[in-house]
Amino acid sequence: MMMGPCSRRMLIVVLTVTVLSCSTSGPSTKNQPEAQPAPVTEDAAATKQLVNTIRWTTASEVENFGYDIYRATSEDGPFERITVEPIPGAGTSDEPQSYVYVDDTIDPSQGYYYYLESISMQGVRERFSPINYSPPKLKSE
Repeated sequence: MMMGPCSRRMLIVVLTVTVLSCSTSGPSTKNQPEAQPAPVTEDAAATKQLVNTIRWTTASEVENFGYDIYRATSEDGPFERITVEPIPGAGTSDEPQSYVYVDDTIDPSQGYYYYLESISMQGVRERFSPINYSPPKLKSE
């Protein structure tokens, strides 16, 4: 069976949302070193900023301009785009690609739902991932 360009667009997506303690600011994207989540205590939270780290991989990409990330506080939305500019994609590539985005604008006592939207070189947008949940980092009082 012959595969057309659309059927090869994205073969594998692995999206994970993890929490990290981080003292840097600003979103990080594509090809960042893997960091291991650290246990978070309320004392550590007082001195460090808590973030959600969104990671995803692709097995191949065809005419991929990039990605936008959407976030909501409810699984049913409303979802709002949190990327100011799209995260650049790999264009057309048969090589696996890894991406990382750090959401440093979270309320640590709130859980968040995320999904990715892919953008083709022609500007066509489509949901690229299932909705993923990241639980609150701190207990609400």
